[in-house]
Amino acid sequence: MDDLFKALADPARRTLLDALRDKDGQTLSQLEAHLEMSRFGVMKHLGVLEEAHLITTTKRGRFKHHYLNAARLQAALDHWIEPYRAKPAARALLDLKSTLEGTAPMPQPDQTPDFVMETFIRCTHDALWDALTKADAVAHYHFVASHGAGDMDAVGNRMAFCAPDGSEIVAHTVNEIAPKSRIDVTFEPNWDDVKTPSRCVFLVEPMAQACKLRVEHYAIPEGHEGVAEGWARTVSGLKTWLETGEDVRFGFEETAA
Repeated sequence: MDDLFKALADPARRTLLDALRDKDGQTLSQLEAHLEMSRFGVMKHLGVLEEAHLITTTKRGRFKHHYLNAARLQAALDHWIEPYRAKPAARALLDLKSTLEGTAPMPQPDQTPDFVMETFIRCTHDALWDALTKADAVAHYHFVASHGAGDMDAVGNRMAFCAPDGSEIVAHTVNEIAPKSRIDVTFEPNWDDVKTPSRCVFLVEPMAQACKLRVEHYAIPEGHEGVAEGWARTVSGLKTWLETGEDVRFGFEETAA
């Protein structure tokens, strides 16, 4: 974790992270406005943050968009705070909401995501793919859902994340799928009155000793900006389960006194 703490030690880099916390997906030109230094200086700081996996990027046309990578921050919190069972309180400090206005339409291919998260999981390619697409895996890692219904392994298939009483919390319907590498789904929220669908893309890349998982969320509707916190909890649970074999639900339980 030396690279993470080194990256966080510089106040300029913390300013950039704060800027992305307030509004994800900013370009270099937008981020320059937050620091009184040269464009090259800002680029160097962004490079350090990207090498530490504290931010991730996506390119659309001539512009590179930068996103706070909540998974790396969450992993650090889990590592240091787990012995004190204070994780829920610590996570509350990470306000990952994006400042979105209005209900966004379903995006076109050249649009940028509202939220991006990347993490590396020490597991096999097949294990990660099955965890993402098989309903019987949901109970092992999802922070709220007790079980899943329906596998997400073909175009048109729908997987629901269900509460103990069988009611749907959220569902994913597959729009496009490239086996073991990419799933594009419609994200259908059902936990409150905001029912506007959005879109998620899961990207899986096998590596020498691990797999890289990238989650992109597009067109998040007003009122659901907090899904970033849900993704942090879900992906952290998925990573822990695949790496340790232990079921984990990073929910909103009360911190032990």
